[in-house]
Amino acid sequence: MALTHRDLPGREGKMQTQRNVFKQRLAGHLSGEIGWCLLVFLPQMDLVLPFMWKGRPFPGRCCQRCSPKSWQSLFHKHLPSLGFCNVIKITEENTRYRGWLVRRLCYVLAVSGWTFGADVPSDLQDTIFASKRVQDAVRQVVPGGKGDATPDRDLFTLQWAQEICRILGQIQASLSPFLLRLCHWALLQLLNRIFLNVIVHKGQLDMVRRAAQTPDVPTVFLSTHKSHLDGLLIPFLLVSQGLALPRVAWDCKTFTPKYRMLLAHLGGVFLPEEMDQMQDSKQQTLSKAVLASYVDELLRRKHPLLIFLEELSPGPSQLSAAGQTWLRLVVNAFRAGVVPNIMVVPVGVSFDVAPGLVNMDQGGPARAMGLWGSLWAVCRTLLGRCPGCVRIDFAQPLSLQEYVSNNFSGRSCQERRLEELLLPEILGESILDGEKPQLRTTGSQSFGALEAKQDVLIDNLSRHSLIAGASCSAIMAVEVMAALLLHKHQEGVLLSRLMRDFAGLVEEVLLRQGDLGFSGQVRHVVRHALRLLRPCATVYLLSGHDALVAPKKTPAAQRELGQHSSALLPLFAQEAAAACAVNALLVELLPFLGSPEQLRDAVLVQEELQAKTLSLAQLLQGGLLLCQPCESLHSYCQVAVDKLIQSGLIVAEEMSGDLLPCDATRKRKLLWKPAEDFGDSDSDFGDEPGKHYFKVSQLDSSCALFEFLCCLLSPVLKTLQRAAAFLREVKGPQPETQYLDDLYQFLVKKAKEDNSFECADRTLAEISVKIYKELGVLKEIPAQSGTLLFVSENFASKVNQEKLEKFVHQFIYN
Repeated sequence: MALTHRDLPGREGKMQTQRNVFKQRLAGHLSGEIGWCLLVFLPQMDLVLPFMWKGRPFPGRCCQRCSPKSWQSLFHKHLPSLGFCNVIKITEENTRYRGWLVRRLCYVLAVSGWTFGADVPSDLQDTIFASKRVQDAVRQVVPGGKGDATPDRDLFTLQWAQEICRILGQIQASLSPFLLRLCHWALLQLLNRIFLNVIVHKGQLDMVRRAAQTPDVPTVFLSTHKSHLDGLLIPFLLVSQGLALPRVAWDCKTFTPKYRMLLAHLGGVFLPEEMDQMQDSKQQTLSKAVLASYVDELLRRKHPLLIFLEELSPGPSQLSAAGQTWLRLVVNAFRAGVVPNIMVVPVGVSFDVAPGLVNMDQGGPARAMGLWGSLWAVCRTLLGRCPGCVRIDFAQPLSLQEYVSNNFSGRSCQERRLEELLLPEILGESILDGEKPQLRTTGSQSFGALEAKQDVLIDNLSRHSLIAGASCSAIMAVEVMAALLLHKHQEGVLLSRLMRDFAGLVEEVLLRQGDLGFSGQVRHVVRHALRLLRPCATVYLLSGHDALVAPKKTPAAQRELGQHSSALLPLFAQEAAAACAVNALLVELLPFLGSPEQLRDAVLVQEELQAKTLSLAQLLQGGLLLCQPCESLHSYCQVAVDKLIQSGLIVAEEMSGDLLPCDATRKRKLLWKPAEDFGDSDSDFGDEPGKHYFKVSQLDSSCALFEFLCCLLSPVLKTLQRAAAFLREVKGPQPETQYLDDLYQFLVKKAKEDNSFECADRTLAEISVKIYKELGVLKEIPAQSGTLLFVSENFASKVNQEKLEKFVHQFIYN
């Protein structure tokens, strides 16, 4: 089935031709048991358009607050109107020749005409030898050499020269043009067999091309990480479109040594093995110096660099430690004056089915990937499924010079931790008026404060870029279908109803300026999604030309649906947090009302709703990427409540005249202000400030959307609740890896009780551990074998453990 990413057809005849071709290709992939019947009898529905009205949304704009100049440049209104191109569709039209033989050799001719850019020069070793940073590092590791004021040639003996060459050999290798062309030809063959298309937007490519043409300014791509193919797929796309081959930054423990050697000749660069040591050593000091000098030379010679900021794991996005290490080297090179500026380009990758990640081994941490293991990981998830689609998106480039000047010199690091902000409320010691203490900052310019500022800058830039990459990533049909089956129709649904809900959820995505990675008739798109989700759902034929679609209750099926549906979380996270806060307030009111039916008349106060949303946002911000680092959680929660109002999920309620602190003869008006009104005047209500009241909408569509938003956060919240219950079984300090393994087994045991296997996910377990470490529930002890985790004194008692569990449970929708 070929889902095309294109603009609307211009003529009806062309549309009819595309439908016939589409139907023929669809019929070839249908299974014998349900395919032909459903193809004939599925009801006709409208097209799923990739955009609404006449303008395609462009969600990848850079932050206007942190980089206003970049926000205005490298982007024009005509860019979103440009079409898409399929980078793996290469015909004789892409070559300079025509003919029968050319059609069979078009891949070879196309790859032979690609240019891969200049390789690192041969004098790189001499340049690194002569760098002051490496000389100072050698003085520290040479006995008796520390403290010398002038360079000494005796320091560069044959032994240390060989050692520096060995470290440099671990980092990079010279490019092999023959191997590059051979691997790109093989990759082109492979992509055409396992994917229907690999789509990129021409307007986004135009932005990247303009950014790469900036004189004396290198380009750094900061990408999300969805599969093992990303490191080959993104360079392949850039080279095929006439851009330079980027160096791909990896962690040394990601691949086996032989596979690492192959990738190094294809443009990969790796962190030295000594970088993984827990304690600083002389060998690690020299490796850091060589690595920093290498990155300086790479940027000085304007070689593009590709860094993956996200951990390679299914589920919500998590910052990668190796990615932040590479980004720190880039920022340090810029701040040292190696280059005048760097163009940062966030990248988003979307798969229908990410090769090698669905139903991956959840029993332990990731292992080093070998060549054959990588090929098997690509193919095993596609066995028995029809080919899927791939979409690669580039967000708007931003100037690192502008970002650093706006975030480093003018702002100082945050001093208060999550433990100080949220822990008193969990333990029942919060302030009565619901005010949250603001984050304090320090104006100290000591060396420690500057280092703390540097850490905050790196973390904020990583979060900015990863949020930009996730926001510009297109929503795929499989992700929409998985969210419906997991969060809305767990007991099964008629296919006709499923298609209506699919179209409705697509409309909600478009209303929130989200981009789609598919287009076509609803029945075709639904058929494509169900084919890819065949291991997770069962289709039963019914009388009356309809069918019943029911998700499977197996652990693998539920886990896969949860992994796919988590792709919708970045788009709906803000409203989902506010919806869960509304649910928590209703749960608090239920004991006083007597029956659930009376919740329809429950009135919510805006201040309480925002305070409850703030508590949940503070809890999740440590593990999920909710808001931009430059945005305060207070304003984030205010906008979240405003979005619930705009969506019609909550409606403003006018209290009776005797309850209002104003004269009853005054003109009534809605008791809430628009988001643009920042005035604090309450003159219409006298000296006493007025309160804003809301009721939950009782419309069927609003109730369904409210339930869906709450369920989006349920896997994360349930995992946090069960991780709090797991504290009772922790006996003493243990290694973090062992703690994660035990927690994962505990989640599996709990999931068997209610078939909530979407919560039995190792990624969610890691998120819960990270949140509880920042909250102060878990403490760390450094050890030789790694980090040891133990329960803090505040939560050693069963009473406080129950308080934590109850605090998380209030936000879970039942």
